[in-house]
Amino acid sequence: MNTPLTIAIPKGRLLDSVAEYLSQRGMTIKFGSRQLSAVDSSGRLEVYMVKNHDLPTYVHHGIAGLGIAGDDTIRESGLSFTRLLTLPFGSTRLCVAAPKGTAPPERSINPVTVATSYTRMTREWFNSRLIPVKIIRLNGSVELAPALGLAPYIADLVETGGTLKANGLEVVTEMENIQVRLIANPAYFKLHYERINELVHIMKKDIL
Repeated sequence: MNTPLTIAIPKGRLLDSVAEYLSQRGMTIKFGSRQLSAVDSSGRLEVYMVKNHDLPTYVHHGIAGLGIAGDDTIRESGLSFTRLLTLPFGSTRLCVAAPKGTAPPERSINPVTVATSYTRMTREWFNSRLIPVKIIRLNGSVELAPALGLAPYIADLVETGGTLKANGLEVVTEMENIQVRLIANPAYFKLHYERINELVHIMKKDIL
């Protein structure tokens, strides 16, 4: 019998959706108290639950051959993976937000200052539009930056916009849509090509 394929899944906002999605396809995951790894009910996957920003590192080094992560996590890592499948949950938007009434940064004739956790994606977006930008890296609570005078703009993931509204902010520019992907370490994909393709086929069920 083959050993299970190894896959890293993220803690945080995607965890419940990932677990439900796999369970609906016969791969139920049950972690014991304080456990961070488990084999799914079908025996097909050995699952590692890791912090979101660490997931690309685990896959890059082959500790987990596969991973499920958002475009933001993948892109910010700066690492290369084989993208196998776009999953039908967890989509969101990376947006520029600012206090209500602020003009979009594209209209600025001066360099723009942006506070964000997504420094790589933000820099690429502004550079691709030839907009001079100064980026201030924050690891959380970026909505405070305009009110405290740190930066007039923020770049952040936006789902409903409720947090922005509560802090007197609004979306002024949508930068790009963020999807959730099944990714693989390229060498691991080549080594387990047939079994991974079988897994992808199972995971594609009901995706329109």
